[in-house]
Amino acid sequence: MKKKPSLILGSILITALLMINGCTQIRPALSDIELLKEPVADFDYTGYARLLEEFVDNRGRVDYAQLKKRPNDLNRFYAQVASFSPDSHPHLFPTESSKLAYWINSYNCSAIRGVVEHYPIESVADIRPPRVLFFFPGKSGFFFFQRFTFGGATTSLYYLENRVIRKRFLDPRYHFALNCASKGCPELPREPFSPDPEQLERQLDRETKKFIRSKSNVRYDDRENSLYLSSIFKWFESDYTGWLEHSYPEKEASLTAYVLPYLDNETADLIRQNISTLKVKFLDYDWGLNDQRRK
Repeated sequence: MKKKPSLILGSILITALLMINGCTQIRPALSDIELLKEPVADFDYTGYARLLEEFVDNRGRVDYAQLKKRPNDLNRFYAQVASFSPDSHPHLFPTESSKLAYWINSYNCSAIRGVVEHYPIESVADIRPPRVLFFFPGKSGFFFFQRFTFGGATTSLYYLENRVIRKRFLDPRYHFALNCASKGCPELPREPFSPDPEQLERQLDRETKKFIRSKSNVRYDDRENSLYLSSIFKWFESDYTGWLEHSYPEKEASLTAYVLPYLDNETADLIRQNISTLKVKFLDYDWGLNDQRRK
């Protein structure tokens, strides 16, 4: 028997209400907001830089245990993110590089803040969606049902990545700068991404090369002529191929074509020699927490 339209609409509305009410709002403390004054010239990353230097190691792992005990810089920077953004205060972010740097740093800071809120955990998948919405996948609890504030607008990490960053910026190297607090993610650098266009360009190129040259993310098996790629390339394939189509319309737009310039010369040459029969496969993603206390 077919359901009546009114019943279907009612079910959709009930689900929407449950989703809204089931979200966890990660709000900055009023005391931190009251300390803020609107920046005169630009957005200040000093506190965030201090946080990254103190609590992040050279492998991009975070000391969440100590950060939970001493969260002042995290809380104050998050309050700053919650108060100012390129959308709410565009004069503070006059260039594309300053906008992109803000969104990347804000995403990474919010991911850290979301973990600290629930720590100790073993994975972001441990942050479950509301029980009444058990049919949503486990990691939606972290990426969708936790809500953060950016310049007065409250939204999820999922929305921030897919509806803000991916929609507004063409260069997919931002995927190698966004850190989702998991071991399979690109490493979290010990410095903020810079609003300065030249420095941001160097940072994005550095992080892209670092990610692609890591055997845990990209590796070539010459015996079976297979190129193994992180699942990030599968999930966002259209971002990489779309950028190639836009930037190099005369060349093939494929994942292989995207990663080749970042590989070492020997590996890249081997792949080119066997490109006609090359197989592309995807690696399982490691959702273990990027915690210094984990092996």
